[in-house]
Amino acid sequence: MNGITRYVLRQTLAIMLFVAVSFTAAVWLVQSLRLIDLIVNRGLSLGLFLYLAILILPRFIDVVLPIAVFIAILFTYNRLSSESELIVMRAAGMSQAALARPALIAGGLGFAVLMSFSLYFLPAANRAFKDLQFEIRNRFASVLLQDGIFNTLSDDLTIYVRGRDPNGELVGLLIHETRDPDKPITIVAERGTFVDTDSGPRVLMVNGSRQQYDRTTGKLSVLTFDKYSLDLGAFRDAGDLRDRQPDELFLNELLFRRTAPGDISHLIEANLRLVTPLTALTFCTIPVACLLTGEFNRRGQTKRMLMAILLAFLFETLDIAFRNLAGRTLAAVPLLYVNALAPIAVTAWLLWRDARHAAPDRLPAARPSPAE
Repeated sequence: MNGITRYVLRQTLAIMLFVAVSFTAAVWLVQSLRLIDLIVNRGLSLGLFLYLAILILPRFIDVVLPIAVFIAILFTYNRLSSESELIVMRAAGMSQAALARPALIAGGLGFAVLMSFSLYFLPAANRAFKDLQFEIRNRFASVLLQDGIFNTLSDDLTIYVRGRDPNGELVGLLIHETRDPDKPITIVAERGTFVDTDSGPRVLMVNGSRQQYDRTTGKLSVLTFDKYSLDLGAFRDAGDLRDRQPDELFLNELLFRRTAPGDISHLIEANLRLVTPLTALTFCTIPVACLLTGEFNRRGQTKRMLMAILLAFLFETLDIAFRNLAGRTLAAVPLLYVNALAPIAVTAWLLWRDARHAAPDRLPAARPSPAE
């Protein structure tokens, strides 16, 4: 790698890193605000909040990094052109391919990062996030309960809490459970609290009644109590039995997982994991094709920049459309690859064409005259 390549690459990577970090931080901050309520009003620890917030980062980087690659290359090469540095580089004998090398290296680095996320970091983060979310839902029910609304903790359990006293105890409880659909149970209590035991979380209630309705006989049984305990562990599923969603599975699990006949969600997710890293190369080649190939124009490159932005917008629009279409039919998956690879192929052809036209015509070497 010569000095000019390092010079351009260093500027490109600096801008790419700045844009990626800035955009990711902005999106991450907005999304993390949804978790603030768990700290302010629900008593979730700061460490657990930060852990949850970090686990959602990979899904944002997947979206932001290709855009950062595009902006960095577009800005860097436009600045080099406006300050006549590209003219000097061409005059020094650098070919179009050599000028494009820093941009292609930046795109390749983006591709490598996104591929590592697709293969490991993204599914690992999604798996850890949903496991923790599942654990919070089942073990920290008191954290998730919101006052004044009906909270559905599982398919069989709904809890209503009127409010909380200064000590954090629950006031005005109504619990409805339907583990046996033919005999639903409704519990009403003046006060209550959640406790963790060796057998799992429980809710302790005082001064209330337990009502059980038998749909078969039409009888209603009422039991009043001074103290009553309800085991919430009976309403949770075992963690090992939680079915993994496609976004939680690694690529080998997606490709070789046994699914029900007609279920294509795993194959679609696997192809999306492979297509996403290619977008970094696609967003890299669009500005290269628009700013470097073709004849040089001394009037500036405003039109070429606008063309690059328009092509990037068109690519992103088609990518979103094809992803939505692929969610319904596997036949749309090849369109994702065509959309991602077409700009790469066109850029490679343009660079090859310019290199061929720029090559000087070789004349046959003059032969020395025969010695007399």
